[in-house]
Amino acid sequence: MPKSSNQGKLSQLSAEFPVFIYEEFSYSLSPEGLNAKFHFKLGGSFNFFPGLFIPRNKWAFPDHVLEPLLPSLIFNIGMIELISYWKLACPPKVIIKPAALSPEQVLWWKKLYFLGLGEFFYLNSIKADENSFMDIESTGSFFSYTATPDVNEGVIIPVGGGKDSAVTLDLLKGSFDTMPLVLNSRSATSAVIEASSITLKEALLISRSIDPLLLELNARGFLNGHTPFSALLAFITLTAAVLTGRKYIVLSNESSANEVTIPGTKINHQYSKSLEFENDFRDYVSKYITRDVEYFSFLRPLNELQIARLFSRLPVYHKVFRSCNAGSKSGTWCGRCPKCLFTFIILSPFSGIEALADIFGKNLLDEASLSPILHQLTGAADEKPFDCIGTIGEVNLALCRIILENEGKELPDLLRIYKDSSEYAVYKDRDFNESLVPYFPGNLPGPFADILKTALYA
Repeated sequence: MPKSSNQGKLSQLSAEFPVFIYEEFSYSLSPEGLNAKFHFKLGGSFNFFPGLFIPRNKWAFPDHVLEPLLPSLIFNIGMIELISYWKLACPPKVIIKPAALSPEQVLWWKKLYFLGLGEFFYLNSIKADENSFMDIESTGSFFSYTATPDVNEGVIIPVGGGKDSAVTLDLLKGSFDTMPLVLNSRSATSAVIEASSITLKEALLISRSIDPLLLELNARGFLNGHTPFSALLAFITLTAAVLTGRKYIVLSNESSANEVTIPGTKINHQYSKSLEFENDFRDYVSKYITRDVEYFSFLRPLNELQIARLFSRLPVYHKVFRSCNAGSKSGTWCGRCPKCLFTFIILSPFSGIEALADIFGKNLLDEASLSPILHQLTGAADEKPFDCIGTIGEVNLALCRIILENEGKELPDLLRIYKDSSEYAVYKDRDFNESLVPYFPGNLPGPFADILKTALYA
């Protein structure tokens, strides 16, 4: 449920800080790589200087070829980076100084900001609409459209350390020149890459730094909440593709990411992983940045059950992958969050409860304390968890399948609770195998679609 309303706090903060300014961006090229800095200003009081570093390994072109391309790329990273700082006070006016934006671009950015902040507005009980939540004014000059150099058929795959990117990496590594990309490396991301038999030296390890003042102001009571991180990753990965001369940016977002978190609204924790954002991003890049790079999700045609089945066939990743947000930095499973329980449930029909209990350190289906999360995952509660999880239907189908496979055995606590629910009555007679057949066309080029279909129907 939403937290207590911050509407009053928003009014106070936006009155005190009526303007947010994207002052400038800068970058430098060194033998080590690309350093980029951004300067944002909140009112007249606070200045922020986040940064980004992209190492030089695997760059395809000399500096003089890249120089004309970098300003537009880096400027646009700043356009998505700024939202993390704007949300501190939600100033009604945003001034963009480094470049000019057309009316169409302004509308594009406002849509991304608004829908990407849907969870932020909801959990802070802030009333906002897409037209009036901010005005964007730009005072710079337009970037000229510059064609990128010749690109090769290489592939960049962002790796987060979870099962989805592991599936993508494993299915494509033998067919394309594949380069894993990691933003702020963690133990799980490194472990998944190494399990794929690709060395870390072949990966592009990018570092993003946030301004510590952001965290300080959060602690002091300024507004805080979820931002569209995957949209930031999209612009960073686009820059990496241009630097390395690679044509394909291959995501691992599934069709399930399109389901809203709050029924009857557009609020989706995974908005920047949705097909709607993917299509919008592709359109924006082709109009304003480059037509030489393809951005798409390899797993978009699949649902979470299909991906779980594919992952169950890849045991080399089973002990090293981590989908838990709380434990990802330390390489552990917290065993208490929606992501942990969802992952356990969705894999159980294919990997079995005992094998998963070994991976997670315990049988999460025997943890009665997780029943409130179970109700959220199955649709018994008013809202899904705000996390990157599958659809309500997929969770119910998986649970019904697990119960069927354990017929005649003593069921773990959560399965007993679920078996007494109205959701079980609705889903128990549905054909689980039908959920493993659908293929929803996305933006996959032909060779990628062929590989995915071969794996899906093997």
